[in-house]
Amino acid sequence: MKLKKLLYIIIFLLSVTSAYSQTDVRKLPGNMQRCTVEYGDTLILVNLRPVYCFPKKVFKNQKQEKVYWRDVNDVKKTLPLAKLIHGIMLETYEYIETLPDAKSKDQHLKSMQKELYDTYMPVLKKLNFRQGKLLIKLIDRECKSSSYQLIQAYLGGAAAGFWQGFGKLFGVSLKASWDPNGEDKEMEKICIYVEYGYL
Repeated sequence: MKLKKLLYIIIFLLSVTSAYSQTDVRKLPGNMQRCTVEYGDTLILVNLRPVYCFPKKVFKNQKQEKVYWRDVNDVKKTLPLAKLIHGIMLETYEYIETLPDAKSKDQHLKSMQKELYDTYMPVLKKLNFRQGKLLIKLIDRECKSSSYQLIQAYLGGAAAGFWQGFGKLFGVSLKASWDPNGEDKEMEKICIYVEYGYL
């Protein structure tokens, strides 16, 4: 109870001081992020990660537990790849915007496509079917765009249609989206646990 009251007081003080803070915000050297001067006192500003609270996982039987740990393993393999794809996408977009014409943009995309294929195809070949489907959904989670939309944006509608048709032959849709409050609720929890190093 005392801890709860203390937390309320700290939150109140933080909200009051931020309302009256001055605009003198500067970057500090080293690991400190920023500081601000309020009423002659220097305060360090630190960005805290959000805190997630989930109920303790209780398994009804061994089969359910086995499926859960299989899902954890799948997320650990595919989530870093989805984050990597997101990073490459942002970097590519920023670089393409600096190129002068459409021809040079196409040349860069073709060379990058070959380089990525040579680098990451061995890694992607090691994924099983379930992990491949999960990767497509995690790309939507990380990039806020489906794999279909990304291919369409970078390689055009014909390429996106071709790969969507190819995926459909194997029962995979590149238009699959991430639903953290519905179908993918449990996987979202696992992703958060993996991102924060709890699993």
